[in-house]
Amino acid sequence: MFIRFVTAGGTIDKIYFDDLSQYEVGESQIQHILHEGLVDFDYEIVPLLHKDSLEMTDEDRVALRDYIAGDEAERFVVTHGTDTMPATAEVLSAVEGKTIVLTGALTPARFKATDAMFNVGMAVAAAQIAPPGVYIAMNGQVFEAGHVRKNRAENKFELT
Repeated sequence: MFIRFVTAGGTIDKIYFDDLSQYEVGESQIQHILHEGLVDFDYEIVPLLHKDSLEMTDEDRVALRDYIAGDEAERFVVTHGTDTMPATAEVLSAVEGKTIVLTGALTPARFKATDAMFNVGMAVAAAQIAPPGVYIAMNGQVFEAGHVRKNRAENKFELT
């Protein structure tokens, strides 16, 4: 089994700058998460974007779609910010014949209490067993693209 990980940024990779009292997207944490998880399958990590999802443009989404569509891999996990993850999933739905799972975190992976590791694990499992299509793995669930939204008031993903 081979999975291509594509990093786009988002909270999963954020760093807190205490002096500035702000968060910024830092280096991808996916390699650390996979190492800590003792994964035993072939993978490659491609750092494609480095953005908060609220800063992602339509052009960024098309670049992500085009990269995945043109890549030889069949299974992908995309780390992405949660605010616009459903919008990106919709754009990626145009890619045929590949299993694409988007995931992220509601708290940075660098924090002790984070959902990042669990979400990445769910995404890896979904990428291994789901048929071709686009999915979002968050909050212990796997949602099909086009049928999920982020409920900001409750800070979770849910069916639409």
